[in-house]
Amino acid sequence: MDRRGFLAGAAAVTGTALASTTSTGAAHAAGPPEAGAETAGEQAVGARDEHGPGSGPLALTHVTVIDGSGAPPAPDMTVVVEGGRITGLAPSARTRLRPGTRTVDLTGKYLMPGLVEAHTHSDGPEAVVPALYVLAGVTSVREMRGQPVHAEWREKIRSGALLGPRWVIGSPIVDGAPSLWAADVGPTIEVRDAAEARRAVRRVKREGADFVKVYSRLSREAYFAIVDEARRQGLPHLGHCPDTVPISEASAAGHRSIEHLHALLLSTSRHEKEIRRALAAVRIDPGDPSSLSRYHSWFQQVHPLEWRAVQGYDRDRADALFRSLAAHGTAVVPTLTVHRTLELADDVPSWEEEWKYLPAWQVESWPDQLAALTGGRTAEQRERLRGIFAHRLRLVRELHGEGVRLAAGTDTGTGYLVPGFALHDELELLVSAGLSPAEVLRAATQEGARTLGLSGVGTVARGQAADLLVLDADPLTDIRHTRRIHGVVVDGRWIPPQERRRLLAAVERAAAAAPPPEEGATMSGCGCGGHP
Repeated sequence: MDRRGFLAGAAAVTGTALASTTSTGAAHAAGPPEAGAETAGEQAVGARDEHGPGSGPLALTHVTVIDGSGAPPAPDMTVVVEGGRITGLAPSARTRLRPGTRTVDLTGKYLMPGLVEAHTHSDGPEAVVPALYVLAGVTSVREMRGQPVHAEWREKIRSGALLGPRWVIGSPIVDGAPSLWAADVGPTIEVRDAAEARRAVRRVKREGADFVKVYSRLSREAYFAIVDEARRQGLPHLGHCPDTVPISEASAAGHRSIEHLHALLLSTSRHEKEIRRALAAVRIDPGDPSSLSRYHSWFQQVHPLEWRAVQGYDRDRADALFRSLAAHGTAVVPTLTVHRTLELADDVPSWEEEWKYLPAWQVESWPDQLAALTGGRTAEQRERLRGIFAHRLRLVRELHGEGVRLAAGTDTGTGYLVPGFALHDELELLVSAGLSPAEVLRAATQEGARTLGLSGVGTVARGQAADLLVLDADPLTDIRHTRRIHGVVVDGRWIPPQERRRLLAAVERAAAAAPPPEEGATMSGCGCGGHP
């Protein structure tokens, strides 16, 4: 397998939509439900059948509600869902259900908003990727390098023809020239001046992007032209903070979210001016067609600068910056998961159970690709990278302490990160950084939805979208309990345990049958986890 397997995951192979089953036994007409009774009939993924068992009001009863706002959990509640919305939320003892309401007894279970994944590069078979998000409890995602296939998936999901999450889709990466990323990982728009930058914004507006994804190597002139033109076009801009622009300036200019923690190392160091001069001298060979080769070259030049930044960390400088970010409403998406993969490469696992849901040829390519990206590091470099990663955890803790909005995102699309499942790793890392489980859940629900610009999503309340996650154990006592999924509600559709198991088995079969991409095919994928 060539370099594209690690950077981009699977090729954009269009597969057959998963056959879905609709439970007829787990939800019953109002009255005492029979615990665990589930039968199923086949229909297309997410297809809406107004006369089928999935129609009409649904009551999830006797469940502990964790609403995503940070409020204390509410025990023995009933949540009523109808028409894709939450229409009722009250203590079970005070709830009277309409005749014909289906009920699911969730005694001993915990209900929370569906998870929001703020940073993905989704690529792979249609029969695998969209469903994996939902089946792992992720009901909204933000696509950080949009391609036509993502819009196609979104339309199929909206029409009910495909099971998948809500999808916020960005533009191709808009970067300076030459970009760190070659064409082998997907489309990049390189701009050299203000005129090209404005044309790029107008282009992505015409193409239907929900936001402009900006990148690290933009010149100041081009970045601020994007800021102005995006405002004129009614598009948010977000992504990497360019090397040429201090984070404080970008935040004041309306930069919606800062992705990764690279630029924060620079902006919180007393050596910032010195390091910015050195970054301006970093060179990428525009004739190199390999993103892996470009990245490796970049790493050799930038690693000493990141270490220099950490050595010069200035807490007063950091506090002032973080207060400014909070005041301007700029979110930070730390993506600790991808930082850990690329910086603690010696610690990546040899196998995880969820890898079976991706094509074997993709998974088998990861070790060689990671070695190509990170190989040749000296013992000193490896030790420094451990120190840099530990410093990133400290930054997350201090960002949160100063009131900066954090959203949970992973950079899925990079090797070792499985759609949906990777977000649970991110939640654990956020706890390890010093946030409480309640604070992490808020980052992955309410604050995540806010960062994505989604209204009516991210909390459990009347009128909100019925995107819900039901767990077998309390995530407030152990964040790892978000993995103990009992069932999922997506756009009002209840997926009970037996159906979820069937759908995961179908995903596994589809992944096993997916052919490898043709050699030389253009890949869309990560293209951002490795750059400051």
